[in-house]
Amino acid sequence: MSPTKQYCTFYLDSYLFGIEISRVQEVIQRLDLTEVPLSPKVVRGLMNLRGQIVITLDLRRQLELGECPPDVTQMNVVVRNGEDAVSLLFDGIGEVVQVSEETFERPPETLRGRVRSVITGVHKLDTHLMHVLETERACDVTEWTERPDGVHKATFREKNA
Repeated sequence: MSPTKQYCTFYLDSYLFGIEISRVQEVIQRLDLTEVPLSPKVVRGLMNLRGQIVITLDLRRQLELGECPPDVTQMNVVVRNGEDAVSLLFDGIGEVVQVSEETFERPPETLRGRVRSVITGVHKLDTHLMHVLETERACDVTEWTERPDGVHKATFREKNA
């Protein structure tokens, strides 16, 4: 029997994402945020999480999925990114799933854009395709540009350029 892994699952637009359970610190309702002047558009603000200051990133903006519909109350998923905690905004929470390595596949060729750039692959579940989120890439606030071949490349831009 092949080894299994557990993932916390979350919804964002029409996608189901999974984050390895060991990377998730906690899931909480939306908290008040303090804006960060001159920050990239993906940075929604800072939150005080029981005395710890945590940056909150909007994955919809990061992945160019459009703004969140007004009737959706987003959830904060606090993940460990190295030694830091980062909050990622998702549209909804799923469940914890246990999957076998046998169901893992590379990202589909039809998947384009920034979503493809932040996943390591997919697991085929009974009713959904779970996109395995690479949290380090998802937490990168570097600006992206698209090359003519459709591949996104990270670039650092000078603020005064």
